[in-house]
Amino acid sequence: MKTKILFLCAFLLSCTSLFAQKGYTLTSPDGQITVTVNTGEQLSYAVKHGTTVVLAKSPIDMTLDDGRVLGKPALVSKAKQHQVDQTLQAAFYKRNTVRDHYNELTLAFKGNYRVVFRAYDDGVAYRFESAFSKPFNVVSETADFNFDQDHTAWIPYVNARPGKGDFIDQQFFNSFENTYTVIPMSQMEPQRLAFLPVLVALNEGKKVAITEADLEDFPGLYLRNEKGRTGFTTVHAGYPKVEEQGGHNNLQFIVKEREPYIAKAEGRRSFPWRCLVISTNDKDLADSDMVYRLASPSRVDDLSWLQPGKVAWDWWNNWNVYGVPFKAGINNDTYKYYIDFASQYGIEYVILDEGWAVNKQADLFQVVPEIDLKELVAYGKERNVGLVLWAGYAAMDKDMERVCRHYSEMGIKGFKVDFMDRDDQKVVEFYYRMAAMAAKYHLFVDFHGAYKPTGLSRTYPNVLNYEGVYGLEQAKWDNEGDLALNEVTIPFIRMVAGPFDYTQGAMKNAQRSSFSANWGEPMSQGTRCRQLAEYVIFESPFNMLCDSPSNYLKEDECTRFIASVPTTWDETVVLDGKVGEYLVIARKKGFKWYIGAITNWEERDLELDLSVLKGGAKSGKIFRDGPNANRVGKDYVYEQIQVMGDKVKFHLAKGGGAVMIW
Repeated sequence: MKTKILFLCAFLLSCTSLFAQKGYTLTSPDGQITVTVNTGEQLSYAVKHGTTVVLAKSPIDMTLDDGRVLGKPALVSKAKQHQVDQTLQAAFYKRNTVRDHYNELTLAFKGNYRVVFRAYDDGVAYRFESAFSKPFNVVSETADFNFDQDHTAWIPYVNARPGKGDFIDQQFFNSFENTYTVIPMSQMEPQRLAFLPVLVALNEGKKVAITEADLEDFPGLYLRNEKGRTGFTTVHAGYPKVEEQGGHNNLQFIVKEREPYIAKAEGRRSFPWRCLVISTNDKDLADSDMVYRLASPSRVDDLSWLQPGKVAWDWWNNWNVYGVPFKAGINNDTYKYYIDFASQYGIEYVILDEGWAVNKQADLFQVVPEIDLKELVAYGKERNVGLVLWAGYAAMDKDMERVCRHYSEMGIKGFKVDFMDRDDQKVVEFYYRMAAMAAKYHLFVDFHGAYKPTGLSRTYPNVLNYEGVYGLEQAKWDNEGDLALNEVTIPFIRMVAGPFDYTQGAMKNAQRSSFSANWGEPMSQGTRCRQLAEYVIFESPFNMLCDSPSNYLKEDECTRFIASVPTTWDETVVLDGKVGEYLVIARKKGFKWYIGAITNWEERDLELDLSVLKGGAKSGKIFRDGPNANRVGKDYVYEQIQVMGDKVKFHLAKGGGAVMIW
């Protein structure tokens, strides 16, 4: 009996040893960020910045369809740390080069998988990597974000499309566009999902943005708080089992049934990075390189054919051109007018938005009889203006290579691909397939109806822009939305993920009391100078002029300025800002600095110290809000100014802005 008891004790001790918790510590290069990784029965991690708790102990794991759970238990077979400090050459970005400086911890686990943690001076990221001999399915992923207090969070709720069945499942069909609900995280509605990025306010004025990077061949991440806790759990869309073509003008695929797993996976692969972007000052969020650093390197060898730039856009202004001898609409005469306007101001592109192809056919080879694309391409080429075509998701996916080859040979420069409105694994795979096919035929892509960027523009630099933002198009129908507040919020949250197609440039500008949503003749909220400044504030390599060419021709001074602003940059410096209040950004191209400032509905006096900007002059030109901008939104002053001792002062009206060339 004594022998049996001794044997049982020895067995229990061996089990305890088998799952014994072991801690690993990783610090950022500057020593300010500490990541503590715990292994054993459950893989977890926690993050501190100095003495501030960024993330409390948070479990992470991945459940496979054969019953294995990566990270539970987490038995380490090998641990390795190293440091990387390299310079990345960036294409069509907010700076020419990006410093990629981090400390890395790689934990190899029994069961043939690894988890890689990185600590940067401005954040933390981790990812799973598998090295299995056979394909497998991922049933679920645990990626909890636990906090030590009930912090305030900026929650972009999913706007679910009404439908039958499970409410959570309904939310996987959405446009990834909403304003932010600012609440303690415990008050998040339990049945509602939030898309990324999500921002959380920490102690000592610090903040953390939660997002993901290198999202390839895997569904996107949503956050949920179902039990009033101080943190978030994660949710993914299941893999589509049954789809039907339908939705907007028959241009979408609607998921009717999903598999009991979220992703199919090859045996050997890397999964997406889960990212925490940490700031000690709000302005740092508006200049994050985290997602770009973590993305896979470029797969396009030759970029000599690719030109970012601005585009005259038709849909927002409802084809409302006037003072012309023809009937405005979707026809060659109207688009020649757009091309002539673009050529006059040196605008690189004109887009033909929805309507050039026969409606509800989802066939990009059926062109409406009022449009002769070959004639328009030739007309634009003579005037140094390229054409871009709008395309619905289902129409493009049906015959992608034939479409790209045909229109590339015709001389079309790119596609605006719209209405995916999902981010399950099949749609994420479509993004990569679309990017690769477009690059093959020297076409660029602007994704609309799109989830947030996750670094695809580094992997395929011909992906110039994304929507995935509550943009100025909302001014056509939403009387309740606060666009001015939104515009001083999204640079600190959504822009952390990458560029966005906000579609600014309205020439009809209104203060809040006089704003009215109007489909046919829309206006912006805030002042004219705000619209001008947003061409500097917002990252957008393919940047639209939303208003009618007829309106721009009446506003020559502003239009010439918009046309002159670059869309990619050599250097970016965020001078000042606070989420939801105001932002000042300086961007350099060649020898010129462009400085943009916008505010919420509070008037504001700013004094900027430009000594941090290298190579600036002692004088410059500025568009600033005029004395009546609080009454008449379009009132502005354009003047030459002298910079005295590297200091410049200016006043912002309510919902105002200013922009300076220095």
